Amino acid sequence: MIEITKLNGQKVLINPDLMETVEETPDTVISFTTGKKIIVKESRQEVKNLVKSYRKDIFAS
Repeated sequence: MIEITKLNGQKVLINPDLMETVEETPDTVISFTTGKKIIVKESRQEVKNLVKSYRKDIFAS
């Protein structure tokens, strides 16, 4: 799970395996395979880095 911040400041954990797209429009919108979308404070690049770090941790274990 990765921790992201919604626009209201609430921190939530999401499963990056369910992420389908991450767009900046200019807000960062994460779309999931379930059809749900959330808008987050992190940039597209920050989300990408969080996912990369998460995957490195998984494969290093």
